[in-house]
Amino acid sequence: MTTSPEKTTAAAKMAQAQVSIAKNVATASQIGATYKFILEGDGGGTWMVKLHTDPVIHEGDEPADCIIQMDATDYVDMLEGRVEGQQLFFEGKLTIDGDMALAMKLQALNELMAQ
Repeated sequence: MTTSPEKTTAAAKMAQAQVSIAKNVATASQIGATYKFILEGDGGGTWMVKLHTDPVIHEGDEPADCIIQMDATDYVDMLEGRVEGQQLFFEGKLTIDGDMALAMKLQALNELMAQ
């Protein structure tokens, strides 16, 4: 009997992102903002991505400069390059609340988090 490989979850991607941010503290801290990712569905949750002097990612629900809300599977697909964030946004699958200038930094943030 063959088992299928485990599907990557948003939680796993956030854990990987924490490692990437720890390796790139100077780059991450230059963003100087707090993002909240509300990732719905299987494997989802709410994460705070704090990119200040001491960048950190943790589960939680706190005030943020920019709030990104989407399906957890779309988030994984975006980080793994199967879909563009801009496409998800225009299809109404990704919503952004708060500072839109910070939302424009989302691509650089995603590249940093995907390393």
